[in-house]
Amino acid sequence: MSRWRLVYEGPGGEHTGTREALCTLGNGFFATRGAAPEARADGVNYPGTYIAGCYDRAVSTVDGHRVENEDLVNAPDWLPLTFRCGDGGWCTGPDPAAPARTELDMRRGVLTRTFHAVDGEGRRTRVVQRRLVSMDDPHLAALETTLVAENWSGRLTVRSALDGEVANTGVARYRGLAAEHLRPAGAGGGAAGTVWLRCTTAESGVGIALAARTRVSRGPAPVHSAPPARPAWAGCDLAVDLPEGGQATVEKVAALYTSRDRAVGDPLGAARAAADRAGHFDALLRRHAAAWRRLWRACAVDAGDEDDRRVLNLHLFHLLQTVSPHTADLDAGVPARGLHGEAYRGHVFWDELFVLPFLNLRFPETARALLRYRWRRLPAARRAAREAGLRGALFPWQSGSDGREESQRLHLNPRSGRWVPDHSRLQRHVGLAIAYNVWQHHQATGDVSFLAEFGAELLVEVARAFADTAVYDRALDRYRIRGVMGPDEYHDGMPDRSAPGLDDNAYTNVMAVWVMLRALDALEALPGPCRTALKESVGLAPEETARFEAISRRMHVPFHDGVISQFAGYESLAELDWAAYRARYGDIRRLDRILEAEGDTCNRYRVSKQADVLMLFFLLSADELAGLLEGLELPYDPGLIPRTVRYYLERTCHGSTLSSVVHAWVLSRTDRAASWRFFREALRSDIDDSQGGTTAEGIHLGAMAGTVDLLTRCYTGLELRDGALHLSPLTPAELPALSFELRYRDHWGVRLEVDGESARVSVPPSAAPPFPVELKGRRATAAPRTSCELPLH
Repeated sequence: MSRWRLVYEGPGGEHTGTREALCTLGNGFFATRGAAPEARADGVNYPGTYIAGCYDRAVSTVDGHRVENEDLVNAPDWLPLTFRCGDGGWCTGPDPAAPARTELDMRRGVLTRTFHAVDGEGRRTRVVQRRLVSMDDPHLAALETTLVAENWSGRLTVRSALDGEVANTGVARYRGLAAEHLRPAGAGGGAAGTVWLRCTTAESGVGIALAARTRVSRGPAPVHSAPPARPAWAGCDLAVDLPEGGQATVEKVAALYTSRDRAVGDPLGAARAAADRAGHFDALLRRHAAAWRRLWRACAVDAGDEDDRRVLNLHLFHLLQTVSPHTADLDAGVPARGLHGEAYRGHVFWDELFVLPFLNLRFPETARALLRYRWRRLPAARRAAREAGLRGALFPWQSGSDGREESQRLHLNPRSGRWVPDHSRLQRHVGLAIAYNVWQHHQATGDVSFLAEFGAELLVEVARAFADTAVYDRALDRYRIRGVMGPDEYHDGMPDRSAPGLDDNAYTNVMAVWVMLRALDALEALPGPCRTALKESVGLAPEETARFEAISRRMHVPFHDGVISQFAGYESLAELDWAAYRARYGDIRRLDRILEAEGDTCNRYRVSKQADVLMLFFLLSADELAGLLEGLELPYDPGLIPRTVRYYLERTCHGSTLSSVVHAWVLSRTDRAASWRFFREALRSDIDDSQGGTTAEGIHLGAMAGTVDLLTRCYTGLELRDGALHLSPLTPAELPALSFELRYRDHWGVRLEVDGESARVSVPPSAAPPFPVELKGRRATAAPRTSCELPLH
């Protein structure tokens, strides 16, 4: 396989779901899993189409309790297409005894299937299918099917359909819950070979309309007929007569619109018109491939060996299919599992913390739109803060359509079969991630108008909530934040307390200080009238900014044994017998489920699912962290970071794909070999389905973006601050050279090349002003039409 192709030979078997997720095609507006057009949801295959930001709510009863969940809706399926020879049965899949091949062309965004089908009469038909979800026109998708009658002659009938008889059943542990989200609103056909379907989401009332045009583009003239329509299903039949060895090519072009789309009066009318005027498959493919060429010019990373580059391209491919330039015109967040499946119900967590750095340096307009998704939900976050007795904004750990908290109160442990309390809504640090992204976007773009429009408001409101959450402890002469959960997720309380929540989670406390300082910086960066207007609009009083400053000097951060404590009282917890649990269970990444099934809890032990304290070293440079701790009059020495990394590395079971990303980052300066191992784990996590079946439910978008970020920011030491591009390359031995392009402020296509000897920055022609580049205290100026090179030694 080349770096641009992902190839599967033969049937998928138990790995079919993983293939379908990894072969998903999308364009940022909608995406369709790589399921076969003739397949139906049957426990092995799972067709799915998901529209960015399209959610619906449903109520279930669990153990006598009312449970309300909001899901990213599995939209009507545009793919269905099958065929039969003569009066034989409809094709339901490839002949398992014959060769079959599925090939994803990432350079052009095309999925190709080649297989043979044999019916009950022994008639053998060769099938070649190509499909795309247009990156040129985000409302279009197309499927081309060529059928060859290898050992028979006679009538070939092709059935093409739109299927609204679908539900959200793609995750096994959710299947006992309400899953019906679509209500039919009409289906039928128009001219020969055209069908349409309209439905509405059950609670949210989003109208979804599809239209499809199916025709024979090469081969005998077809005879059209229409099978009986159903309320949520419409199809058409095309029949052609083939000689032995003859062939026919059938094109299906589908259009999808919703009532949420801009500049659309009637979604169904728009869909029918778009399907009718769309060109042939080859014309659609040319424009689609050209759009992908433009994306790859901006995003390709040259690094690693051929196999690593292939997987890296796969990560970039799925990242761009989930949050593409088309996303900039939508009201949508960053779904943690992409538009590729139904895990986490399509909710938006904090994964944008790992995704936006990539977008800031390539597609800042898309990054800004994703931040605007948060800003539009600021009223809901303010309500949540008021309900907690706070000013400012408390953002939800899980977000969907309107910004309310979507985290479950209960979750199922599949190992024990028990529903257990879920306190993950206490992960208030999601607001810190949003604020961090706001500041990083400002640093990358230098755009004060972004701060003035809504960025500073987000920063200030998050800072206010954490300032009000912090309570002064007279005995410590410090401020403390109580009753939260950190990124670790395994600890949701102390073993000797019945109330959930932890005190003084170090990550939360330190980043709260950082956000308060950045809020003050943002206010200072605003033009005077904008600063005054913001203070007036949110009611920010002088005593509040004074409180920001006071807390930033006296926040409590716990320590023990010369390292930063994950939370207050961490040192009182027991050590786990890691060797015994590994011997007993093998894979212990979901240690929380193992212990709960044993009647125990992670709250009793010094164990972590993923990086928690170490997130500080992921987000902050050593100098930044040192400055924060010294400002708090807390101990800092050069050995603090490596000591703390070693301590928690020994106590982490990496139950999240994000953990490998963070550990690769924090080890990059002290143990490059270990950093590279973690990088490779993150790189392979989805393609190898290393978490045992989770990839089938949707890719891990944060980890995919994180691998790109490791290469482009971590290993180059790339930082954007103080109006300069700072570099400090320290690449693993397995990475002798790397290069990529980025967009820095008003400079498009800046090329950065790093090898073992130097770093080179090349700036294309433009009217933008030069900018400084700094490497280990040496400074150069990067100007348009020039290159500057700085030695590493």
